[in-house]
Amino acid sequence: MKIAIGSDHAAFELKERVKEHLQKAGIEVIDCGTYSIESVDYPDYAKKVAEKVTSKECDFGILMCGTGIGMSIAANKIKGVRAALCLFPEMAAYARKHNDANILVLPGRLMGIELAKWTVDAFLNSSFEGGRHERRVKKIEELEK
Repeated sequence: MKIAIGSDHAAFELKERVKEHLQKAGIEVIDCGTYSIESVDYPDYAKKVAEKVTSKECDFGILMCGTGIGMSIAANKIKGVRAALCLFPEMAAYARKHNDANILVLPGRLMGIELAKWTVDAFLNSSFEGGRHERRVKKIEELEK
């Protein structure tokens, strides 16, 4: 599995810790930045991660900013992205199972590292269930046309 990860300055520390968690689990991580706590614009990193996912270079993406809201809005502007802002592991599991989310978004200012790790694990260990959810995801894809 290969994961693209990115954050703005507000979530830089959380990104580094999540990246370490993934690497310890044997997951390949492509770090799309930012690389410090210097102020940056989150849409730049949302685009980088989203393009890694939609090009199939990476299986999934993880984005983080202060609240996760800006990253979610920006990433979901990219065709083929289904980015889900998740505050708990259960949300992350349902984002994969029911919405076929391909990017997990976390709030760097609102979530501690342990909860972030549990949420990431729930996202990555869940699979899309298809069935009635397939029809709904296809309707979302139709909105992109």
